[in-house]
Amino acid sequence: MGTPLVETKDLKKYFHTPKGELHAVDGVNITINKGETLGVVGESGCGKSTLGRVLLRLLDHTSGEVLFEGKNIFEYNKKQMLEMRKQMQIIFQDPYASLNPRMTVSEIIAEPMKVCKTVTNKVELSNRVSELMDIVGLAERFVNTYPHELDGGRRQRIGIARALALNPKFIVCDEPVSALDVSIQAQILNLMMDLQDEMGLSYMFITHDLSVVKHISNEIAVMYLGQCVERAPSDELFKNPMHPYTKALLDAIPVPNLSGRGKERKLIKGEVTSPINPKPGCRFAARCPFASEKCTNHDLKLNEVQPGHFVACTLFE
Repeated sequence: MGTPLVETKDLKKYFHTPKGELHAVDGVNITINKGETLGVVGESGCGKSTLGRVLLRLLDHTSGEVLFEGKNIFEYNKKQMLEMRKQMQIIFQDPYASLNPRMTVSEIIAEPMKVCKTVTNKVELSNRVSELMDIVGLAERFVNTYPHELDGGRRQRIGIARALALNPKFIVCDEPVSALDVSIQAQILNLMMDLQDEMGLSYMFITHDLSVVKHISNEIAVMYLGQCVERAPSDELFKNPMHPYTKALLDAIPVPNLSGRGKERKLIKGEVTSPINPKPGCRFAARCPFASEKCTNHDLKLNEVQPGHFVACTLFE
């Protein structure tokens, strides 16, 4: 087992709506080890991005804990949190929306270092920006370019350079390649994996693309309507999915093979349960072919069914 860098304990984030409490993140327990990647997958609206933002304290939590190197970051004051920001960063999904259109590439990359006062000398700052551009594969000629003059792949490289500017230990990657072309996706993923090896970074990699998450993750957590329904090492999850929802997700991956044309796809039927004031029980029950009365009696906890493989399902209780 590796050394845990980030842990959550019964983490919850509810939003107030006119109809009631929306359970965006509901009792999530995850662990991310030093130098490893946890992939978080699920449909749109399952709470992946909210989990990432609460983890970095960009959003306030409702209850629970986030431990970074064993200390609960929700107990930190403003000054301690500013120090903490140097250790935790985020790469956003849309590289155009997350960059200031009025700042040049060099100004965007230098901004975190100015805010946190890690580099104050102008010459040193310029050298550090050049170094970061080189690390992420951005040519020196783009130093005074504006984001709108660049393509999506280069913009995302700026976002990665900005995230690396403070030498963090942990980065939340919020669907960092979903807005990019397939050929550029591979370049960015390989860059991120190389950086992880060189710098010992830990990632939480949020995506809805299972083929991408297998490529980069050590462990995968599957989320459904705010809850983690299955967690296992990457190879184990693909080889032996246990939760009916995980099986349905894996079944939806397109197979680039003509021999698989006649294969019948299992479609998920039924209505998606409302995340506002949900009733006790499995939230996937309304769409699950194996659902029984047991599934709706009580909230299900993640059980370790095999070493390192956790599932929240009555089929394995």
